Amino acid sequence: MIPVLVRSSDNPIVTGFDVPAMPPDLVDPTSVFNPGATKFGDLYLLLLRVQSRGRRTFLVVAESENGRDFDVRRDTVRIEGLDEKAEGIHHVFDPRITRIDDTWYVMFAVDTDTACRIGVARTTDFERFELVGIEQGPDVRNGVLFPTLRDGKFLRLDRPNRIQLADGPTTGDEIVLSESEDLVHWQALGPVLHGRPRLWDERIGAGPPPLLTRRGWLIVYHGVATHFSGTNIYQAGAAVLDLDDPRRVIARTRDNLLEPRKLYEMVGQVPNVVFPSGWIVDDIDADGFASEDGRVLLYYGAADTSVCLAKSTVGRLLDACDPVDRADD
Repeated sequence: MIPVLVRSSDNPIVTGFDVPAMPPDLVDPTSVFNPGATKFGDLYLLLLRVQSRGRRTFLVVAESENGRDFDVRRDTVRIEGLDEKAEGIHHVFDPRITRIDDTWYVMFAVDTDTACRIGVARTTDFERFELVGIEQGPDVRNGVLFPTLRDGKFLRLDRPNRIQLADGPTTGDEIVLSESEDLVHWQALGPVLHGRPRLWDERIGAGPPPLLTRRGWLIVYHGVATHFSGTNIYQAGAAVLDLDDPRRVIARTRDNLLEPRKLYEMVGQVPNVVFPSGWIVDDIDADGFASEDGRVLLYYGAADTSVCLAKSTVGRLLDACDPVDRADD
C-alpha cells in the first residue's frame, strides 16, 4: 500500500553540513530543523531553524528551484525591532510562514525569561524582516496564521502550554482558535482539537498554516505519544476544519500519517521525532482554493537534527481524514 505521505528518497534534504559558516556566531552548526516554507516567485523558500554548538538559535533562509535541492544563504535573518524588546529573549525558533496578499507573515516562538511567547514578523522580499510584535500573556506555542481574514480580523491556531512536565518544559494537549486585529493582542475563540489519551496524539500542536480547500481547512498537526517508558514519540496527522467555523472538526486521521521509522528520524539531538512545520502547494485556483490534484511538499524536522521532505496530494490528505462527530473528537 502506498502511504499517504511519501518520504523523499533524498532525505534528509538539509543538514548542518549544508549551512555555510557565518562567523563569529555560527561556524559549525549542530542541527537545522523545523522550517517554515513558502513559494516566492519561482523559488521555493525555507526559513530554517539553525542551532549552533553553543545551542544558540538562528533563522536562515534557503532557496531552491525544485523544492528539493536547497542552497542556504550565507547570512542569518535579522528581525528589525526585536532587539528593542525589554523582556529577555533567548531563542527565536520554529517559524511558520503565511502569505496574505503581497506580504509574508512569519509567526515564530520566542523563549523569554518568563514564558514561551508567539511573535510575528513581516516581509515582502525575504531580505528585510520587520517585527510586528510579540504578544504578552499566558505561555503559548505552535502559532500558525490563516491565509485569509475574517471580518477584518486575523485568525490563528495556537497551543496553550498548560501542562508542566516534571522533567521538562510546559506543553499542551489542545489546539485553540484565536483572533486579532493587530497580530499582537489575541483573543481565544475556543478549542479546536484535543489530544487523545493513550493514543499517538496525546500532546498536540499545529504544523504548517491551514490550507484552504473546498472541503474545509486542511491542517497537518504533530502528535506526541507520551505513554511509552523513557521516550516521547513525535508523529504527524491531519484534520479538516469547517470553512465558516474552524472550531468545528469535520474529519481527522485515526492513525498517524508519518512516524519515526528512518534512522535520521530516530537518531539525533532529540530521538524519535517527525515535526511538520511547513508546506508548499502549487495548484491554487482563482478563488484561492487548493486543487485536490495539487502536489503537496511537506517539510519537517527529523530528530531535531535535519530537514526532511514528504510528498502527497491535497486529495489524498483529505481522503485520509475520517469523518468525526464533534462530541467524539
